[in-house]
Amino acid sequence: MKTLKGIVTSDKMQKTRVVEVLRLKKHPKYKKYYKVNQKFKAHDEENQYHTGDKVRMQETRPMSKDKHWKIIGKAD
Repeated sequence: MKTLKGIVTSDKMQKTRVVEVLRLKKHPKYKKYYKVNQKFKAHDEENQYHTGDKVRMQETRPMSKDKHWKIIGKAD
């Protein structure tokens, strides 16, 4: 299963957190790396992670229309 590291940007929903993941992508022609931000909704069963926390999340079965990640712990 895929795992990603990111920062919680919103904790306003119950049992759901919005996590922003920063990735480096390589331009096909110019071979230069640039930053790409992507936001995912992730499941947080105990509501223990809050805005600003660095977390690890793992891919899981779809839990709703756009939530198919779950938070598995704090990131290093």
